[in-house]
Amino acid sequence: MFMDGIQLTLFANQLDAICEEMGILLKRAAFSPNIKDRLDFSCALFDARGELCAQAAHIPVHLGSMAYAMRTLVATREWKPGDRFIVNDPYTGGTHLPDITVIAPVFCGIQLTGFVANRAHHADVGADTAGSMPIATHIEQEGVRIVPVQIISGGQLQQGIWRQICAQMNNPDHFKADIHAQLSACEFGLQKMTALIDSLTVPRFEASISALNAYAMRIADQSLGRLPSGTYCFSDYLDDDGVGNGRIKLSLRLIICDNSIVVDFTGSARQVAGNLNCPLAVTAAAVCYVFRCLMPQHTPNCAGAFSAIQLQVPEDCVLNARYPAAVAAGNVETSSRVVDVVLGALAKAIPEQIPAASHGSMNNLACGHQGENGWDYYETMGGGMGASMHEDGLDGVQTHMTNTLNTPIESLEMHYPLRVNRYAYRHGSGGRGVHKGGEGLLREIEFLSDASLSLITERRQLAPWGLAGGEPGEVGSNMLNGKELPAKVSMSVRSGDRVLICSAGGGGWGKVQS
Repeated sequence: MFMDGIQLTLFANQLDAICEEMGILLKRAAFSPNIKDRLDFSCALFDARGELCAQAAHIPVHLGSMAYAMRTLVATREWKPGDRFIVNDPYTGGTHLPDITVIAPVFCGIQLTGFVANRAHHADVGADTAGSMPIATHIEQEGVRIVPVQIISGGQLQQGIWRQICAQMNNPDHFKADIHAQLSACEFGLQKMTALIDSLTVPRFEASISALNAYAMRIADQSLGRLPSGTYCFSDYLDDDGVGNGRIKLSLRLIICDNSIVVDFTGSARQVAGNLNCPLAVTAAAVCYVFRCLMPQHTPNCAGAFSAIQLQVPEDCVLNARYPAAVAAGNVETSSRVVDVVLGALAKAIPEQIPAASHGSMNNLACGHQGENGWDYYETMGGGMGASMHEDGLDGVQTHMTNTLNTPIESLEMHYPLRVNRYAYRHGSGGRGVHKGGEGLLREIEFLSDASLSLITERRQLAPWGLAGGEPGEVGSNMLNGKELPAKVSMSVRSGDRVLICSAGGGGWGKVQS
């Protein structure tokens, strides 16, 4: 079936709108500030084979990893109308345990025509530490691992499975409320996608998906075909894994030939004892994100856009986690460094198009209290964006693999026994250059009751690099009551204690002439 550019654009926008509306419903129905205020969720549509059709502009690490993993999930399950599956297992399609995915098949009559899915971050997934982001060495320490399980069959909730999962959570009522919000978002997506398919007919819908993928492939070929052929190498490091292993190397050999791109991470560190191990789906998400940034804004976010990218990651690598590796920080910290490594290699190929390194961490804070009247709070924090040839880096923003908001102070103080004493730009932290790196942030939180605290942060030892002679950004720091803390730590705190998180600045671009 022939579709001109206008028809394809309208079709792509219809798919994108379903994803956006699913996100709006999820935001409004969710209970936890982590979902309704910080917007730590993502929504996407897939075809009957599990190939990505559309995704909203939500969280890059969620969406890229879902796209990478859905094919296997779809092929290894028998799907029926009214089924709903949930999963968070990093080894079978998840990212880390707090990210729980709800998947629903779309049927037209008896024919499977696609899937709707959403993924949301839950502050409580049953870990021993509040916030479910512990400094772990084994996946079972990080919470409840849910392999793909049918939570609803033929429209009926599977009570036994549901009770078993909820019973393992520290705050089951909050968990139930947010899962029901995710299920509701899927129901809405199902209605909208079914209506779209009915308006087109199944054959025409499938032909439209094929045409959309072919269109995305042509755009990707034009964009990536401009990259100069060659082999470009770059290495960067993670500070440490929190349990004694430092300077964890990520090494990349980027091979560009015609319209083929091989992304080879051979030479990277082996799987580590701490929780920086990265599921392969997350590594793929970070790689695809970078190349998507090189394509025009109107490129459809579907499988065809990424067909030229070949990923090579050794099986025993920190970027290809194997059971029982701990992975909580792989999704949030290692993914950020994968982006830095790919950008660093591309800077050798197209130096005028690539920015300096951004602050390179999600600056994760998890805290709370377990037991009666328990609570769980999770937050990520922005920092300085790397400068480019054309402009200074932005100050105090989330960069690259995350796209969340902060928790508004009013919401934070209303829901939790916490007080925000300081929240400001970290002046002077951006790297100097012809264009200056963005400033980091500082945020001081006072505990109004005893609690547990976990910090998982990066760029505390190794600074975000500059480009073209630009200076690196300042490293970040963590402090408790004025005393420096490690980059990764789990500990108990008392009422009146104050934790100060200072995120790194972005790297500068261009050498300043003295």
